[in-house]
Parts: sequence; C-alpha cells; structure tokens
Amino acid sequence: MFSRKFGSDSEGIIFNETAIAAMGLKDPVGKTVSFFGDKKHIIGVVKDFNFESLHKKVDPFFLSYRANTNDIIVKIKAGTERANIAQIEKLYHQYNPGLLFDYKFLDDDYNTLYASEQRVADLSKYFAGIAILISCLGVFGLSAFTVQKRRKEIGVRKVIGASVGNLVVMLSKDFVLFILIALCLAMPISWLVANEWLQSFAYRININAGIFFVTGIFVVLITLIAISFQTIKAAIANPVKSLRTE
Repeated sequence: MFSRKFGSDSEGIIFNETAIAAMGLKDPVGKTVSFFGDKKHIIGVVKDFNFESLHKKVDPFFLSYRANTNDIIVKIKAGTERANIAQIEKLYHQYNPGLLFDYKFLDDDYNTLYASEQRVADLSKYFAGIAILISCLGVFGLSAFTVQKRRKEIGVRKVIGASVGNLVVMLSKDFVLFILIALCLAMPISWLVANEWLQSFAYRININAGIFFVTGIFVVLITLIAISFQTIKAAIANPVKSLRTE
C-alpha cells in the first residue's frame, strides 16, 4: 500500500468499495478528491471488509498515510507472542524511557464486539441442560405412573400373545404423540424468536427447516430413552404378578 519511498504517498488515500460507490466514482484510481480541506490522490481501492460489529453494514472507509502516529500495529506469529512483546517493550523503552508501555490484542477487541452474544450462548447452554434434565425426570415419572396404572392391561395383553415390541410401542406412542404436539407448538415460536434476533445483524444466516427436523429427532430420541426403562421393564415382567388379585 503506502511506502516511505514515495513522498507523494502522504497525499495519497485508499478507499473501500463502499466509499467509492457512495461517491459515484468510476475508474477512481488517480483521481483527486477533497478530503477535510486537503487534496488527496486516490492510489487504490480495497475490497469491503468488516471493521465493526456484524450488527452493522460495511460503512465507507479510508486509509491514509502519516509518518508519525501514537499507535503501532504489529503482526506477531502465533506462539511467539510473549517473546516478541518483550522485544517490542525493550525497543519502546529505548525511545520512550519512563513512559508506560501499553498494548492489547486485536482478537480481544474483536471478542468484545460479541460479548453479549457469548453471554447469551453460555446461559442458553446451561438453561437448556437444566430444562432437558427436568423434562426427562418428568417423562420418566409419568411413564412409571402410566405403567403402574396399566399393569393389569399389560398382563392381559401378554397372556393373549402380545410381544415385548408390541407392548413397548403401545406404551410409548402416547408419549411420542404428546412430544410431536409440543414440537408443533414450540418450533414456530422458536423460529420467530431466533429470526427476530438474527434481524439485528446486517450479515446473518437464514434458518432452514433442517435445523428443526434434526432437533425434533433428538427430542423424540431423548424421550424414548427416558421412558424405555419403564416400558421395557413392564413389557418383560411376568404377567402372573400383574394379574394377581390381592
């Protein structure tokens, strides 16, 4: 981009594509523009890149050359940060003795742009885990109650020839039906909430039906796992015990 070898670079300026489009310039390189009262020559155009949060669209952007500045950006090879920072600090104090050496990493600045999203993601994981655990305990308890309530029916069905698989399906289908009804109610609400949240980003993904399909399969599987112990236990039990009258 800029170079000390070219004295004219101090009068040069580089814009991004959005800035060029906003100015309505065609073949901008080499043209002169008025920039805060100074005449600047456009020496290049860079492609748009995000220099702010993805909540915002890419705004017009410029790069200019200054010989003296208070801030220096240094690219450091990964894994050598500590050694390089020590060398940079030593060099800094050679020219600025007694002054504080302050530095920060660009990725830390980047992460702060999405600190609220990270907090929401972490909290969502914890609350989702708690909700799944409570739901599984509820389904487990309800399945135990249902099996106990229908134990004589299960015994009669076994006596007349019902297989273990038939009994498991019979006891599980009502739970699966309730789960499917719950999914039909929850998925549209989830889509509306997630889509509304994504609208706050200028650059975002689109939610497709595949996400909800996979989620529904996992929910049904978790439900079947939660009730399988009680249903299988009831299906393989000796029917004589369930049909015995006290």
